[in-house]
Parts: sequence; structure tokens; C-alpha cells
Amino acid sequence: MYKGVVMDTALVLRLAVEDKRSPDGDEVTNLLNQSKLVAKLTSDFVDHPLFVVFRLLGLSEIPFIQDLPYTKKLLSYVNENISTPQGFSCLGGVAELVPCYNALLLEAYCRFGLADSKEAKAALHWIKSYQLFERDCRTTWRYKGVCKHGGCLGKVPCYIGIGKTIRALITYSESVDYTDNAVEELIDKGITYMLRHNMYQRLSSGAPISAHITDIMMPQSYALSLTDLTYIAGKRKLTDKPECASLMKLINNKQISENQWKIDYRYTYRGYMGFESKIRASNWISNLFPLWLS
Repeated sequence: MYKGVVMDTALVLRLAVEDKRSPDGDEVTNLLNQSKLVAKLTSDFVDHPLFVVFRLLGLSEIPFIQDLPYTKKLLSYVNENISTPQGFSCLGGVAELVPCYNALLLEAYCRFGLADSKEAKAALHWIKSYQLFERDCRTTWRYKGVCKHGGCLGKVPCYIGIGKTIRALITYSESVDYTDNAVEELIDKGITYMLRHNMYQRLSSGAPISAHITDIMMPQSYALSLTDLTYIAGKRKLTDKPECASLMKLINNKQISENQWKIDYRYTYRGYMGFESKIRASNWISNLFPLWLS
């Protein structure tokens, strides 16, 4: 706990999994039933694609939650309304498929134990076939949705899409019991691109590439955040690289005391539910950052 705040039992489950421990079935059930966060996340439902996406992103941070009836309801909604043979599209069918949301849902499905589902495989195939990880390249994806929202796959591909895709691929690689060499090559390619930007800085000015890229948030949304960058850098052992020096300084400077961080940004949209307030140290971040970075 931090400053008198008791750790939610959903985080107890998450830390057990991060520590490669496997609670038994009764313990899992008890911890999920006792969690105030789980109760909040499963308390309402809105029949809208983005509600379902953002609520699933929150649920996916909690291990073993995929068997709850509420989670199953949302997964069924995605399978029926958002999943396509080409990947996940929550903005209006195949023609509106965009990299960030496709990657977000791929990662969520991996966390739900569905990395080998046909829905996740379609999303992964899209990434392998069409996602760009370098400037001045062309995608063969023929639909125009990627030309909106600032240009997902333009001459300079959207950095948010690259970061979210790399994060999703890292989670995928940890979720399957085999090595997908093509995935590992894409991760390496994307990380090379991100390192060239010191993980978060514009090449031209050194300024942050996008809004909220230096903010801590939990759970993730479509915005690329410092939480995402910490996950990528930690999971792939990048912290000692010279290109990560500025990122590591930023992470250290964000501490409010040793190994304690606060939430900087709470995204606001239907379905999204921030795990904690911005007032005090975050239990989730203050436990996960040291684990990822160790």
C-alpha cells in the first residue's frame, strides 16, 4: 500500500502474474470478487464500439478476468461488431481500420488468453502485412481510413500507431508458447525507429512527439503515454541504451518519492475508467514500473 491506501485485489492478481506465480482457482475467484475496481469496471454497459473497446482495455489489465460473464459479453460484442477478417476496426468496418485500435485490441485479446483466436490472428496478420515502421515507405493497404486522423500510414507513419503496435507485439510474444520470428523482427524494427527518436522526441526539435507521451496513465487508451514507453523499454531491456537516457531521466524525475509515481492524465470518454486518482501515489504504477524496469 502507499500512504494508507490498501492495494486492490485486482492488482494483487496482476503482481502474482508479473512475478510468474499462478494462484489457484479459489484464490482467483476470491480476489476478483473482493476487488472494488472489478466491481466498478463491470457495473455498466453502453452499446457503443468505443465504450466496449475502452472498457476491455481496463479489464485486460486484470488477469483471469476473461471468464466473468461481463467480460464474455464484451468479447462477444467485439467478435460480432468490431472484429473483421482483416483485423479489428471500431470506427466503421474494414475501410476504417486504423493501426492503434487494431493493436490495442490485439494486446487485450492476448491478455485474455486469446492470442491464438481467429480474431487476434487477423489483427496480427494485418500488422505483418500493412503496418509501417519507417519513414518514406508505402503500405499496400488500399482503404482510406488510415489517411484520416492525421495520417496513420503516410510518408511519416503515426508514431502512436508504431508505439501501440510494438507494445501489442511484445505482449503477444509473451502470451504464446512459441517464437514467431516475424513478430520478433517487427519488434526490433519498430524499436530501432523509436530509439532514433529517443523513444519520445521529435527529430527536428527534441520536443515530445505527441500529446500525453510524457504522461503516466493507467489503463492505456489510444494515446501513447509514458506508461507505454516504460513497458516497452523495460520488457525489451532498453534502459541502459544511450538513446533511452532521456526517457530514464524523465521516469526518474516523475517520482514523487523513491519508487512512487502518480497518475498524470486521466483520459475521458465513454467506457474508459481510470484505475486511480491523480491525487496520491498510484499503487498500480508504483508496483509495475519497478517490475518492468528491473
